[in-house]
Parts: sequence; structure tokens; C-alpha cells
Amino acid sequence: MSLCETLLSVRRLPQRLTCDSRRTITRFFWPGNEKRARRIFERVMALSDNEVSELLEATVEEFGLRHPDLPQTLTRYYQRAAGRARVSEEPSYQQQLLIGAYFTMEYAFESAALFNPSMIPERNQNGVPEGATRFLMSLRAVGEGHVSSIVFRTGVIDRNGEIFIDPAIPYSQKLRMKENREFDKDEFREKLHEMGAYDEIAEPIFEQLPNPFTTGQLLAQIRAARPKGERNTRFEEAVKNLKWLAQSNYEIRMDTGPGLSELVLFPISEGESQGMEDMRLVSFTDDDGAVRYYGTYTAFDGHRILPQMLEFPEPGVAEVHTLHGKYAQNKGMALFPRKVNGAYALIGRIDGENLYFLQSDNIRFWNEAVQLQQPTYSWEFVQIGNCGSPIETDAGWLLLTHGVGPMRRYCIGAMLLDIDDPTKVIGQLDEPLLMPTDEERSGYVPNVVYSCGGMVHDGLLVIPYGISDAATGFATVPLEDVLSCLRT
Repeated sequence: MSLCETLLSVRRLPQRLTCDSRRTITRFFWPGNEKRARRIFERVMALSDNEVSELLEATVEEFGLRHPDLPQTLTRYYQRAAGRARVSEEPSYQQQLLIGAYFTMEYAFESAALFNPSMIPERNQNGVPEGATRFLMSLRAVGEGHVSSIVFRTGVIDRNGEIFIDPAIPYSQKLRMKENREFDKDEFREKLHEMGAYDEIAEPIFEQLPNPFTTGQLLAQIRAARPKGERNTRFEEAVKNLKWLAQSNYEIRMDTGPGLSELVLFPISEGESQGMEDMRLVSFTDDDGAVRYYGTYTAFDGHRILPQMLEFPEPGVAEVHTLHGKYAQNKGMALFPRKVNGAYALIGRIDGENLYFLQSDNIRFWNEAVQLQQPTYSWEFVQIGNCGSPIETDAGWLLLTHGVGPMRRYCIGAMLLDIDDPTKVIGQLDEPLLMPTDEERSGYVPNVVYSCGGMVHDGLLVIPYGISDAATGFATVPLEDVLSCLRT
């Protein structure tokens, strides 16, 4: 524990959120190649109708309660397997479902870790006891193969600063992409330029598209432009970039039945195939007073990282957009909860080392950046970054930060920015606000405390934090004590 933690009376709460291997979703399973897949088709097709019926009934009975949409899932995965295996036979409906079961697997999406949380007040506070606040959290969940997804939890902070987390059900629903969505041609073209992918091959494909264009229209134009004869490597690379960008911008339709805590934002696009990391939730207030949720996160495909933004424009709908612009890069971009001087504002670490303040008239395009702070103290000499969106206070913008020091130890700090000009740093803690205790040092990535965003409740700064990339803890500290230290 640092001297700063002691002086500021930082209180660690007893709650721990840990991984739960019972929480599963369904995923498409591919046995390795077309020949093996076709043999599975043949084996099922050779069964009698009674055998198919009995085996399907037993499968649905065993797994149906865990996955209420199982018949739709089996149909969808049958169709995907039939396409990949290039099977032309038309089985009966029951055969299709059973074949689909052989190409379906359960995946324990948080079997390895549950960490790096962000926390915001829920918009709906109906029925909450006096002096309490209902909150929404996002967390990074990690399963087999170290694939990261984003999950949500809800709970209440009571008048005494105690936290009560709503239980999560073991089996969750994976959100699905809406097919054939529309794209703005100018935005799409600009991102291709940023990627260095708008060349003499991509241009004629792209120029034939209408504005706006759909996923289907893009794929049709690619088919029409594909050269005849031998495989053209440069053409296929251009197509890969076009498809990759289209898949990275998508819309999700959510069933109104489940709550957010029952939903899993699992990698859908190619750009997210190796993980969706560290969402920073923010409750954003528009100029007209309307409130909506945004969440910025990092998509990873094994080679490239892509800054993404999740928007909730209306109930039951979520949209994922790639962030564009010269400075829409690197990890850990955190949106301010309102416009600053008439423009959207964001804190980022665009060079992997220093903190920057970004502004834009368009929430998805970021071409203006000013360096805000560089590593100053010994516990942050490697790099400095944010720990979530800035929090508006009477004294200024409170920004939780993280610093990386000796032995790659991550600590949480804080700084105060001018309310009208956030490029001005009013104060910064010279010691960590939170550093790993002895019992927090061990985990998948040792010696780490890290947050993606805290909130204020009744004069308390509440900080949910990841513990060595394994679990999640909570700490509170009087807000005024932190502000007093930052103002001196």
C-alpha cells in the first residue's frame, strides 16, 4: 500500500468478481477440413428417421435449457457447415438440426478471467432505496485460447458505500450481427485511406458502389470484379481489406427479454477474432439533455488493433463502429461524458506512451490531438494512460490514470484537468492512488491493478479495478480528499 492510499483513507471492499466456467455460449465448430465435414454429413444421413429423432431429442433435452435459442442456433450452424463443406443434398428439417449439433460447441467465455471493469450509474434508478445508486458495469471476460469478450453486470451501491452485485445466470446469450447493413461511402473510403488500402485495385471496386451501400452490394461488386483465371494475390489482399473493414462496422439487434447481464458481446467480426478488450463505458449527455451509453474498446485480430466504439442509439439496438482519423489509434480511448466547448472530447494514448487530449466535431473521426501529459513519476516511467472516462466535478475533470513502472507493475493514479480547458493539468498525484497489495500481485499477468472507469456516489469515488488480469475488486475513497490533494 502506498503512502497516498493511507493518507487518503482508500478502502478496499471485500467483494471479488471471479471467473465462472459455468457461463457458456454456443460457437460454430469446424472439424478441420471439408472432407471430414462431409463425412459427418454422410454419417448422420445414413441414420434411420427414428435414430435421428431420438438423438436430436436427447441433445435438445440436455442442452436446450442452457441455450433457449438452440433450434435456431443448430439451423444456422448447419447452413454454415453445408456451405463450407459444399454439400448439395437437402436433408430433412430434423436431419439439419442434428447435423447442426455436430458443428456446434459450448464455449465457457469467462472460464479463465474476469477483470478490467468500468462502472457508470444506470439511467433507470426507479425502485432504488434512498441514498443508493444502481450501476452498470462492463468487464473483460477471457475463455479458452485467451479470447476476450465483453460482459455486463449490474448492482447497487447503498448509502453506506457498500456494493451489492446482482447474480449472473450461468448461461448467456451471444449477441448476433445484423446481416446486410448499410455503410456511408465517404466514411468507408476515408478509413480505407487511413489503412493504406485504397489503391488502384480497391478503387474501381469501390467506385461502382452506390451511397450508401450494403454488405450485399459490396460482395456482389467484388464478385463482378474478380479476375478470371489464376488467383491474383494483390486482388485478394484488396478484397480482404474491404471485407475486414465492412465486418468491423456492424449492428446488433437485441432481444428485449434478457437484461444486459445475460448478454455477451463476443467477437463477431474478423477484426475482433482474437478479442475485444477493456471497454470504457460512459453515460453521455447530448446538448439537448438526452442520455445514451457509449463504450470504447480495442478489437484485436492477432496482428492489428482497432479502436472501436459501441453505441446504444435506441432500446434493443447496438451499433459497433470503427473510429476513424489520424489519431484514432492504439489502445485505451476514453470519451468525455459531454461535449467540451461545443466539440466531442476524448482522452487517448495514441503513441503507446503519453496521454493526449483529442477533440472532434464528429464522434467517429479524430484528427486533432494535443499531448496532455508524459510519464513523470518513477511508478509510471514506462507509460501513462487513462483508467476510464474523465469524471466531471466542481473542481475540474477528475481523470483516473494508470502508470507502468519497474518490473512492469501497473498502478492507478489520478490527475485533475481544467473544466473549460482540459489540456491544462491542475494537479497530479505524485504517488499511486492504488497499487497491488501482496494478495493482488499474483494472476495471469502479475503485479497489476487496472480500471476502465469509476464513478462518484454520494461523495465517494468508487473504483472497480482488475486484479492481475484475473479478477475484479472494488475500492472507495472520499472524493473531496482526492480533489484536495490534486489542488495543492
